[in-house]
Amino acid sequence: MEEADIVVIGGGSGGSAAAGRLSEGGKYSVAVIEAGGRNTSLKTIMPGMMPFQSDKTNWRFETVPQAGLNGRRGYQPRGRGLGGSSAINAMLYVRGHPGDYDEWRDLGCTGWGWDDVLPWFRKCEHNVRGADEYHGDDGPLWVSDQAFAHPGSRAFIEAASRLQIPVNDDFNGPRQDGVGLYQVTQKGGERWTASRAYLSQKRDTLEILCDAMVERILFEDGRVWGVAYRRDGQAREIRARRAVVLAAGAFQTPQVLMLSGIGPGAHLREMGLAVRVDRPEVGEGLQDHIDYTAAFETDGSLFLGRSPAGTIKSLGAMAQWLFTRRGGMTSPYAEAGGFVRTEFAGERPDVQLHFLIAIVEDHGRAKVKGHGFSCHACVLRPESRGTVRLQSLDASAPPRIDPNFLADQRDVEVLKQGVRAMYRILQTPPMADYKGRDRYPIDLADDAALERLIRARADTVYHPVGTARMGSDAGAVVDPRLRVRGVDGLYVADASVMPRLVGGNTNAPSILIGERCAAFVAEDLG
Repeated sequence: MEEADIVVIGGGSGGSAAAGRLSEGGKYSVAVIEAGGRNTSLKTIMPGMMPFQSDKTNWRFETVPQAGLNGRRGYQPRGRGLGGSSAINAMLYVRGHPGDYDEWRDLGCTGWGWDDVLPWFRKCEHNVRGADEYHGDDGPLWVSDQAFAHPGSRAFIEAASRLQIPVNDDFNGPRQDGVGLYQVTQKGGERWTASRAYLSQKRDTLEILCDAMVERILFEDGRVWGVAYRRDGQAREIRARRAVVLAAGAFQTPQVLMLSGIGPGAHLREMGLAVRVDRPEVGEGLQDHIDYTAAFETDGSLFLGRSPAGTIKSLGAMAQWLFTRRGGMTSPYAEAGGFVRTEFAGERPDVQLHFLIAIVEDHGRAKVKGHGFSCHACVLRPESRGTVRLQSLDASAPPRIDPNFLADQRDVEVLKQGVRAMYRILQTPPMADYKGRDRYPIDLADDAALERLIRARADTVYHPVGTARMGSDAGAVVDPRLRVRGVDGLYVADASVMPRLVGGNTNAPSILIGERCAAFVAEDLG
């Protein structure tokens, strides 16, 4: 039988960080089991290839029909292969608000307050701006400024500033409020995934098994001892001598737990599974950033789009990138944005904006002729809660995902104000000078019409968390050291452990969780 000291399930953002740190120094042998491939192609490395992903790199999940979205199914892209979602995302490096982590601490996540996590964020980071009170410059995760931002992105920032919204050149610095260009997880013009950051060094202590689908975690007498998986059509097992770290993401971590007999007893029995550990909150507490996208058509080809001129410009940008790693193909598309407050906000901004230099319809899947721009507004701290459940005993089948979007009217009210704030910016010079034609014009003062439009078009902005909640109470799935309650030696290292959604993009916090999990495992094993 194959064996290692520590088996890590999933080579995504949290799993890469955990495996990379645990395999350092030669003390432990670590095996990573990843369902996808190595993600080393130009589609991953060239930032501008982000819209052109395939089933090899994206699970392409869908939700169940959402009552709050007029019965529509939502799209839930999730990264597949080494790097996980850091291999297909917009590369924005955002930690969230310091108050988010203090809230975690106050909810019973001892050791997760802002003062606790800031040193770990600094440890992760190699920021091209250098080290300071908020940033590190010698970590494995490269964080870069955008050197080739589109003039439309700068116009968005200028328009917001004319409305007295402060310009902020560091959303991870002293304050989060304001608008600016996002920093990105890139190195030298290339996408810098979590796997490139943590798993690129060859080590005798590290083995990576790609194209291997985990089927269940193996444990006996309350102690984990291995992992069952399938590779090349064959059922296999690997023994974990010391620990197993589960990092399959907010959807597949609860799926793997439930397939292993760890989860809500009634649901497991309904699926014909033996209840090994009755843990009702596995798959509960799903939170995600519900988001509305406005889209505008423009004349000319300044913005990106589908036209003969657009094709020529794109080919030129690709050639420039191939030879220099510079130019338009370094773009994350969502170059600019920021954090604003509605009347419902407390001490933290409650809406995030992402300005895109192209028309985006149906998550970029719809082919739209012509040129233009888009802008997202999302609810940073939604009150709606959803679930993840099994719909098959086949580990390769998608789980049943129900975010329960806009079930709580408070989310609708925040989003309406966020959309109005976004439109005020877009209707202010120099953005207004582009004379964008709104693809979905309504009277924004008509409250009912705006709610109808939101329910007809809103969807995720790709930040699911919370389905294996961390806490000090008996109901929490993992304790503050990320240990699964009821199974010794089993840890979780991904966004599923977040007790509350952070006010921002979730990739940087997921990497932080992987880093901290590695430290907890090493301390526990001695």
